[in-house]
Amino acid sequence: MTATSDAHTANPFTGTGTITNPATGAVAGTVHWTDPADVAQVAAGLRTAQREWEARGPKGRAKVLARYALWLGEHRAEIERLLIAETGKSAVDAAQEVPLILMITSYYVRTMEKALAPESRPAALPFLSIKKITVHYRPRPVVGIIAPWNYPVANALMDAIGALAAGCAVLLKPSERTPLTAELLLRGWLEAGGPDVLALAQGARAVSEAVIDNSDFIQFTGSSATGAKVMERAARRLTPVSLELGGKDPMIVLEDADVDLAAHAAVWGAMFNAGQTCVSVERVYVLDQVYDQFVDAVVRDVAKLQVGAGEGNAFGALIDDDQVAVTERHVADALAKGARALTGGTRGAGSGSFYEPTVLVDVDHTMLCMTEETFGPTLPIMRVSTVDEAVRLANDSPYGLSAAVFSKDLERAEAVAVRLDCGGVNINDVISNLMCTTAPMGGWKTSGIGARFGGPEGLRKYCRIETVVAPRTNVGAGGNYYNNSPRALKRMNTMMTKLALIRPRRVAK
Repeated sequence: MTATSDAHTANPFTGTGTITNPATGAVAGTVHWTDPADVAQVAAGLRTAQREWEARGPKGRAKVLARYALWLGEHRAEIERLLIAETGKSAVDAAQEVPLILMITSYYVRTMEKALAPESRPAALPFLSIKKITVHYRPRPVVGIIAPWNYPVANALMDAIGALAAGCAVLLKPSERTPLTAELLLRGWLEAGGPDVLALAQGARAVSEAVIDNSDFIQFTGSSATGAKVMERAARRLTPVSLELGGKDPMIVLEDADVDLAAHAAVWGAMFNAGQTCVSVERVYVLDQVYDQFVDAVVRDVAKLQVGAGEGNAFGALIDDDQVAVTERHVADALAKGARALTGGTRGAGSGSFYEPTVLVDVDHTMLCMTEETFGPTLPIMRVSTVDEAVRLANDSPYGLSAAVFSKDLERAEAVAVRLDCGGVNINDVISNLMCTTAPMGGWKTSGIGARFGGPEGLRKYCRIETVVAPRTNVGAGGNYYNNSPRALKRMNTMMTKLALIRPRRVAK
């Protein structure tokens, strides 16, 4: 991506920007950058429109979201052509994004009315049964979404769909590297009959800060370092955040695993989208008994991969030369410390931001490829002697997004899975937790805060909880007001203590 300015100022994100394809250098399109000073006015317009959107209720909003899903399906080819032009993806990588969003939208259209319905809660003590307790889920007016560049459709809409379903307005700040796809998604929302509750803010850091300052909730996806800065900025106004951050996702291959399946999964999980996936396989721990067999199978599979943008290729370009440089640095560091590259290990030949698929062995935790997020097409594989060693090394990371365990014994695999410190674990598969729309997706440690999407949590995260307590009878609480004589207080405290201890006494026996 290159940014040019009509005004020729020092800030490259003013005026009009030119977006180029990292695979070919061809111009993908132009974008008008948002003036950070205008973001407050955009947010104010969203705040006004949101009131009517909330008033439609879940059923009314579901109809609009369903029409939008139909539009996305009908325009899938157009969206994928733009994805390839803007990111240099292969066709197979570009083809994954719209279907994921259709799955998420379909799930919420079916379940949002129930998930957002007011909930009745029982009284904690018998004498409070005269009260009717109802919990309401009220949408936050404006949700700011700061989305990354690796999946311009999926990472923007998996958050936006949930916020819109909850009744919020959405202020979307796509990555300055991939702003064009967001323009197309907004066009689709309007063509599908969506009201003015979805708007864009195009730019870099200054625009992101303005979005944070003018939103009621922030969903950020990106690096852990930037996520900390987002949270710090949001804290100035006590704005709640949900952060889906970096990962260094481990895979553990036990000695009883289907080795060919594990190898296929490792290669796909590491190389999909050129490794530019938060839940990609970034390191593998293989039990000694099957290590050699696994490495041979991985090398065999990698040798079949065709690298290039568009049709007929396994994966495409990295987003830019900066990302290539990170991969080069990690590989060079590993090789300098004794690792061996069985495939790749070099930048792709010719022009474009390509890097060859690289399998690294003889690796350990002194190497950056095992400890820092690479976000490139590398697959470091480490030999381990025991399951305990594999678990210890997998958990030896500041990250905790997701993981994978391979074993033919599913009970054993699950026992290993629940020892891993991360938000999700796939057994005999990789990345599939992203397709499980009924379950929340999120990370532990520096991989994030809160659930990204999935289940009722993916909607309720965008809501404020309002508890309404109403009388069930005409008998009010007035008899207790200011009834603070010593005898009355003693009687009330004795009664409350006895009632409150009924259940603990039963459980303690």
